[in-house]
Parts: sequence; structure tokens; C-alpha cells
Amino acid sequence: MVLDENPCIVKVANGWIIMNPGGGPTDDKPDVVLRTPEDPHTVSSFLNVRVADIHAFYATASAKGAEFLTPPVDRRAELRCYMRDPDGYLIEVGQATGLLKGILARVDTET
Repeated sequence: MVLDENPCIVKVANGWIIMNPGGGPTDDKPDVVLRTPEDPHTVSSFLNVRVADIHAFYATASAKGAEFLTPPVDRRAELRCYMRDPDGYLIEVGQATGLLKGILARVDTET
């Protein structure tokens, strides 16, 4: 953690993830207001995070109160699940599995 809030900054490898709480227009975005999603079932973007052990991450995050839409799902190329941050933004958390061997994701119509 580089900074706890306003904005929250997390150092990841050689980069930083910066999370802003939203706000009104600024001189570089004069007609734009940032706010959390109004409808949790409709999103226009989400953050993707890859972890080494998704089951350990899921257990730890769940124990700390994180809200997941489902437990990790095997999509062949990866194991993944979605969680919401405290403001309601969707975060995809995944672990590469089959993709490392050239196996692509399962199509939703496959059984």
C-alpha cells in the first residue's frame, strides 16, 4: 500500500493501481462526474486481477467480508470469480490455468 485513500494507491510489481472515490468535474474533464454504479447488474467496465491461488484469495477475502457473486468457476482457460468493492464496482479475480497450456475459455453454451 502506498496511500490508504483519496486516492487509494496500491503498488503492484512495477506499477501502481490508483482508485479514486469519484467526484465532480475538473479542469481536464470539465463535463464529467465520476460516481459509483447506480445499477449493480449493469457495468461499463471492471478491473481484472490475476492471482497465483484463487481459492486461497477467495477464502481470505471472504473471511474479511468481501462480497463475491459466486465462488471461483472453472472456465477451462482460467478459474475466476467476481467481487464487488465497497462502492459496488465489479472486480474480476482470476487464476490462469488451461490458458497456460493453450486451452481457451469455455463458451457459455457448452456443458
